[in-house]
Formats: sequence, structure tokens, C-alpha cells
Amino acid sequence: MSKHKASRRMVRRRGRVGVLGLALGVTILVGGTAVGVVPQLKSDPASADVGSAAPSAIAKARIDTIVIPTPTPTPKPRAAAASVTTVAKVPAASGSGRRIVFDQGDQRVWLVGEDGAVERTYRVSGSRFNNLQPGTYAVQSKTRHAGAFDGSGTMEYFVRFTTGFSAPIGFHSVPRYNNGELEQTKAELGTPLSAGCVRQWMPDAIALWDWAPIGTKVVVTA
Repeated sequence: MSKHKASRRMVRRRGRVGVLGLALGVTILVGGTAVGVVPQLKSDPASADVGSAAPSAIAKARIDTIVIPTPTPTPKPRAAAASVTTVAKVPAASGSGRRIVFDQGDQRVWLVGEDGAVERTYRVSGSRFNNLQPGTYAVQSKTRHAGAFDGSGTMEYFVRFTTGFSAPIGFHSVPRYNNGELEQTKAELGTPLSAGCVRQWMPDAIALWDWAPIGTKVVVTA
């Protein structure tokens, strides 16, 4: 065998060994990469398929722990304090001391204490006729239950202080007809509607009855 042919065979063998080594090297490298990378992909939650129907437990934990802030309700503004109703002033020409004052023009009654302080005031319905003159009177009698002079109905807590043309005049509750109906409504108080007396809503009629013993001064103003 010539040295030239031997040299060629040696080169061919080295070439095959080199290719085989390169192939083995690539296989080991790829295998190493596969062994190193594939477990890493399985353990990394960030590499999970976003469109998967079954997210990993870690992904679920992350979703479940999201905190949504609850909006704080805005406190409602406080309502303004109710305004105090101004008490109607007692007529200047109504005298002094403890007294009942009835003003025909205003259709209002005041219960005035000894010190001049108003203890109660309210609207009433006085006479629609000219049968009660301004002046100073006094409580003459008190009748718990009374009847109308014409027999048309009844009233309660009658406090008489004078006499009209032919019948007593005093303070009492709004009369009821014989069928039980009231002769007027509370809203109509403040308007002259009676035949001579001073009509009051029931709570006010009771208050005056309790407040005014016989002899109490009554002042009627125009």
C-alpha cells in the first residue's frame, strides 16, 4: 500500500469520526437542552397556555387573591334644623295679667299667664254675626256637654263668658250635627262661621277648659 493511499484512508476515517462526534455532540446538546428546558417549562406558571380551560393552581391563586376596593359611601348632608314658628303677638289693647284673649279680626285665642307669657295660642272660628262686642268679660259657667240653641247639634267643653241676643256665648269644641258629623273642618278655623260662640278644635277646647276656672278674665278685641 502506498503512503498516498494510506494517507487518504486516514483522512476519511478522521472525517467519519469527526462527523460522528459532532452528531453525538449535537444529540447530547439537544438532549441536554430538552432535559433542562422541558422541566423548566412545566414548572413555570408564566409559560402556561393563556387560552387553556384549566389554569394552574398558582394561576388560580393569583386570580382569587385579587382585591377589588369597595367604594366608600358618601355621607348624606345633615338636614337643616326646622325653623321655629313665630308665636303670634298678643293684641296690645288686651290688658294685663292672667287672661284669655280673643281677637275677632285675627280669629285667634291666646291663653296668657300672670307674667304676660303666652302659654297657648291657636286659631278659632268666631261669630259670623255682629253679636259680640269688644270688651272685658269673665268666665261665668262651664258645661261639659251642651246643646245648640236651635237643637241642631251638640258641643263639648263649653266655657260661657257672656250672653248674646238670646243665647249664651262662650268657648267650646267644634259642634257636631245630630248625625255625628262635624259642622266644620280644622282647616276652616280662622274663619268666622258660628252663630255667636267661639269654636275650637278639640285639644284646644280641652286646654282652655282646664286652664280657665270660673272668674278668669276674658278680653275680646276687634
